[in-house]
Amino acid sequence: MSVTTAILLGLAMGAAFGFLLEKARVFEPAVILGQFQMKSFLMLRVFLAGVAAGLVVLAIMTAFGWVRLSPKALLPMADIAGGLLLGVGIALAGACPGTVLAQIGAGYKDAWFTLLGGVLGALAFTYAEPALRPVLDMAGQGKLTLDMVTGQPFWMLALGFAAILVLALVGLERWRPWRGELGAEADGLLPPQ
Repeated sequence: MSVTTAILLGLAMGAAFGFLLEKARVFEPAVILGQFQMKSFLMLRVFLAGVAAGLVVLAIMTAFGWVRLSPKALLPMADIAGGLLLGVGIALAGACPGTVLAQIGAGYKDAWFTLLGGVLGALAFTYAEPALRPVLDMAGQGKLTLDMVTGQPFWMLALGFAAILVLALVGLERWRPWRGELGAEADGLLPPQ
């Protein structure tokens, strides 16, 4: 794949992601905070559906040899520390790196401060990373993936996990229907708060 094709494909995928993110209203701070407070599960539904769809696409592409996966090294300390720090930031700001641009596009003026904070945080990490590297690398496993551990082909595991996620989504919908969370008259817009 040429660089131009990869860039165009990335732009198309980004536009589709942004469109679907906006239509699902997952960028709304109330939805994000509702998920963190376990009051709303709309955000979880959307992201689990995205992961399931991505697993199916990756399963097909790897099964036919169209792509080769290049996993990064497993670094549990970095994942735990980064996940906790990111989670606290999302809960405080009501936005995440993927939703802050949608918030800016929707006219949330405070989202500019969230974006600036994210850029400054990334810059601070860039300078602090050499000092943090020994701690972040602790308990590192190298490149370790489930298909390596089980000996099963990736496509088979990906389709299995996608099926599990779809079942979880069906169960979640039966437990807490999305119309109940957004209201019977929901048309892609959240009701006024």
